[in-house]
Amino acid sequence: MIEQYGWSDALRLAFEPHARAGHLAGRIIVQRREVNLVATDLGTLSARLSGRLRHEAREAGHPAAGDWVALSAKPGEATAIIHAVLPRRTAFVRRAADSVQTLQVIAANIDVVFIVTSMNADLNPRRLERFLAAAWQSGARPVVVLTKADLCEQPEDQAAAIATLAAGCPVLVVSARERIGIGGLMAHITPGETCVLIGSSGVGKSTLVNALLGEERMATQEIRAADDRGRHTTSYRQLVLLPGGGLLLDTPGIREVGLVDAEMGLGTVFDDIERLAQDCRFRDCGHSTEPGCAVRGALEAGLLDANRWAHFQKLNQELAAAELAKQGAAQEAGRRRLAVQQRTYRSTRKNLRNPDS
Repeated sequence: MIEQYGWSDALRLAFEPHARAGHLAGRIIVQRREVNLVATDLGTLSARLSGRLRHEAREAGHPAAGDWVALSAKPGEATAIIHAVLPRRTAFVRRAADSVQTLQVIAANIDVVFIVTSMNADLNPRRLERFLAAAWQSGARPVVVLTKADLCEQPEDQAAAIATLAAGCPVLVVSARERIGIGGLMAHITPGETCVLIGSSGVGKSTLVNALLGEERMATQEIRAADDRGRHTTSYRQLVLLPGGGLLLDTPGIREVGLVDAEMGLGTVFDDIERLAQDCRFRDCGHSTEPGCAVRGALEAGLLDANRWAHFQKLNQELAAAELAKQGAAQEAGRRRLAVQQRTYRSTRKNLRNPDS
């Protein structure tokens, strides 16, 4: 059964230590807070984390949809305990909402990231740049999917404008309700590969899943007339098998992707600015008042969009702030460990000096 979920010889080799321990291999197909659904050769099991893994998850994060895990199944029951998570090939991550430096894994072991946005008032180039940076950083192949083309008067022109900031990745125009562009979308889903749909609430991800499945399996809702925005339908991350042999992961809507450790992805999305900076007269150019600044020259000549430049600066500042916060957290953790060691040392010396006390 797990072969249809992407099980491979490489995974079998990585799993050998767990197999010797008597564990069962599985892949998380539905991610929930307490109980995950895991596809195994024994069928789909409801699985909880072991106590050790739950403790480690406080620092390293919880297993995510798409993760391969090692389980112990309970005989006669459709339940299991997750003991370990296999190393991830790729992962789409964002900064957790309640932390500056903590990563939240949205999808693991993915091959293609479909960045989905609708062609109405909700289309936001700046948000798309942020999603693209995270997608390139994930290690998977990003594809921009512009949905609800039937609501746009000039979809080709809008797609061409988006393509200029898509860093060379494909840009697809789709209308799931009218079956426009579905064939082109399916061409990016290879049998055995895993794709994930990423985007804001209501951009049409669940409708796309239904179109690809050929059945109305995922709940959908109409967009709000007041602001052209859709309403949230998917409430958890779910991996589904497609008729052609691929796998598709639907996710709840994400309004924002906080970037952490995404320098490579940012450099790919803003490659035009990176190349401009290389032409500056000074290597350490701050792109403000320095003579011979290629970036300022492009801005003044109208060759570089001012909003794009401002967003590039904002995202770089965000990454720098996240890195400083991470370093501060690491230093604080080091101070706490040192304090514990010093207390232990003083206590040991006291006991040695006063063995009868």
